[in-house]
Amino acid sequence: MSETIARELRSVLGPDHVLSSPADLVTYGYDATYVSHLPDVVVFPNSTEQVRQVLAVARAHHVPVFTRGSGTGLSGGSVPLGGIALVMTRMNRILEIDRDNLLARVQAGVVTADLQEAVRAQGLFYPPDPGSARISTIGGNVAENAGGPRSFHYGTTGRYVLGLEVVLADGTVLKTGGKTTKNVTGYDLTSLFVGSEGTLGIVTEVTLRLLPPPPPARGTLVASFADLAALGRAIGALAAHPARPTSLEMIDRHCLAVVDDYRPPEIPAGVAGALLCEVLDWPEALQRRLRELEEVCREAGAVTAAGVSDVSAQRRVWAMREALSPAVARIKPTKISEDATVPIAAIPAFLADLEEIRALRRVNLLVFGHAGDGNLHPNIICDERDADEMRRVQAAIDDIFAAALARGGTLSGEHGIGLLKRRYMTRAVPAETLAAMRRLKSLLDPHNLLNPGKVFPDEARSQRQKGGRTA
Repeated sequence: MSETIARELRSVLGPDHVLSSPADLVTYGYDATYVSHLPDVVVFPNSTEQVRQVLAVARAHHVPVFTRGSGTGLSGGSVPLGGIALVMTRMNRILEIDRDNLLARVQAGVVTADLQEAVRAQGLFYPPDPGSARISTIGGNVAENAGGPRSFHYGTTGRYVLGLEVVLADGTVLKTGGKTTKNVTGYDLTSLFVGSEGTLGIVTEVTLRLLPPPPPARGTLVASFADLAALGRAIGALAAHPARPTSLEMIDRHCLAVVDDYRPPEIPAGVAGALLCEVLDWPEALQRRLRELEEVCREAGAVTAAGVSDVSAQRRVWAMREALSPAVARIKPTKISEDATVPIAAIPAFLADLEEIRALRRVNLLVFGHAGDGNLHPNIICDERDADEMRRVQAAIDDIFAAALARGGTLSGEHGIGLLKRRYMTRAVPAETLAAMRRLKSLLDPHNLLNPGKVFPDEARSQRQKGGRTA
């Protein structure tokens, strides 16, 4: 069957748009998580019409379609379970940058950083800054409603999506929104597709709101704390202060130990954690604002608090943060990155929960993340080949989500549910809400062709039984 489908896809798209060799299937069978499954065939459309043609073949053969950008996701959201892996990276044109109306219109496969650079050259600014911006695509950002450090101040991707072109499962090309920042003409279908993880339709084109450039002066606030309770208090105080920073990042003592060689002088050895805050302002106001934020941290119980404006000193501070992921990767081969999110006031208690889970489950748990909006990243460093360790890791993940939900939080702030978190959906979402989500999915995708086995808690097993192969 897979070769029959591959031949048909080649006939409608052309041979250069279809891959089906074993090596190619492996290449497109995973994302940035530790899970992988093989698709039956991989396709690379270069237009909305070609996406429609792929869906026509999928409908005819009752084959699922798994849409993928650059594969940087951290929830298994784009991992195929057999079927067609539809890779959007050839739809990578910036169609329009409209300086007069402060907007850009792009195809879904445009790399985030490429868009940022293109609008910067026009004297404009696209704020969303996911950590994968140099690789991730705008379509993937829309699918997950991606955030990043500056989302604390500027908001996540969804705040900037003015309109979409979406291909539905039946081939209908839907146009939502438009070019205006205000639009209450009927239902807000644009927001419906943002964060829907490719389960409701395939986004092919995005119209994005842009901003004028931010103030030119950049400073960094560095604060360290002897205990996590004080660090948590400082997060809340900084978030509520009129001089609040542009980004508010935290790293705990376990992270600091991993990157000790990069630790700047502003962070003394042996502290429980630190906050790193970017501050963008006008030159004449920057120093005053940094001093105000230093005082906020001291009042919360900081051991040290320093505003850094020297460019080279700031580079040292952020180099430590950037070194964290590669340094962690050298400890053990498997890194599991969660993004449980809690209300800001619950951060101190949640950090204490995470310390207890680390000790109870005997796992190497490190915590960093976008603390200003409660979006923490508990990372577990492990070896997936060690069955005993992975049992403890799974227990720790269960505990992390239970703690986040008990604190009034949620399963994900920016990574999405995908394949890995769907088992927790019944705990996080009321039954009536989940049922409404299912009805909506059935209305737009009645044959469950679009990214099945994701988001909903009981689909992945049945989907694998239909023929998906494990990589």
